Amino acid sequence: MKYNAVSSNNQSTKLYQKFRYGLIKRHFYYLTSSFRVLPNFFVIGAGRTGTTSLYHYLYQHPCIIKSAYDELGFFDDNFHLGLNWYRSLFPTKFTQKKVESKHKKFLTYDVTPQLIRRPWAARRISSYFPNAKLIAVLRNPVDKTYSHYNMLTVESNEKRSFEKIITKEIEEFQKTRYEDKDDSYFSTVVEESYLARSFYQEQLEIWFKLFPKKQILIIKSEDLSNKTSKVLQDIFNFLMLPEYEIKDVTKHSVSSHSKMNSNSRKILIEFFKPYNKRLYEFLDRDFGWDK
Repeated sequence: MKYNAVSSNNQSTKLYQKFRYGLIKRHFYYLTSSFRVLPNFFVIGAGRTGTTSLYHYLYQHPCIIKSAYDELGFFDDNFHLGLNWYRSLFPTKFTQKKVESKHKKFLTYDVTPQLIRRPWAARRISSYFPNAKLIAVLRNPVDKTYSHYNMLTVESNEKRSFEKIITKEIEEFQKTRYEDKDDSYFSTVVEESYLARSFYQEQLEIWFKLFPKKQILIIKSEDLSNKTSKVLQDIFNFLMLPEYEIKDVTKHSVSSHSKMNSNSRKILIEFFKPYNKRLYEFLDRDFGWDK
């Protein structure tokens, strides 16, 4: 969820924006922000991988209390609103003590799936929360790309055919080498591309430079969907929480669309192979997406 602010270099305007969005958008919660906690862990992405479902699964554990909603977007789109606004989205210290007294441990979290592809957000999180744990959910790039396309045909009125889009993008990536994977590259090339959003290795590399490997858990989206209980136990173990069997494993934000053209799938499988190979080597893990 993004709150747009009027561009200005005037400090008083920025303070007004923080107060206005804090008071109007968050009301009582903003006024009590000093009595609220900040997140212990983050689900950083990727989009169209089941992160909305994961948001709803996590808070069913008795030691975990949810944020106000998923896709908070503080470390990218809403950073200008300030830390008090961000705090207003999380439980109170009273809730923390109550949960700790009953279950010995308390955690709360931020699920914002676009963070994975935004290095400036990674640096901000590292600065504020160097000891935070991170969870990334990765989906077969072919399916993720098609899911993203179908979502935008509804939400952004995308009129181009899927085949036209991937043909054009594949041609562009084949003839252009992007040597500098800087913020500009991620904010333009990756952000505006259907395909580059699934170049996982180059996105994760930034996070692994900023955080120790032991603080990062990589989940396969297909496992989250098909082996939900096992994956959740892996997450709870990663978070050093007692095992817990959640009751509601309903999938959220699931889109329904036609099956991808078989030829398009073959083209995408071949295109993504070298990118997947770099990911497999980087993580020392084969996700089995190349067939």
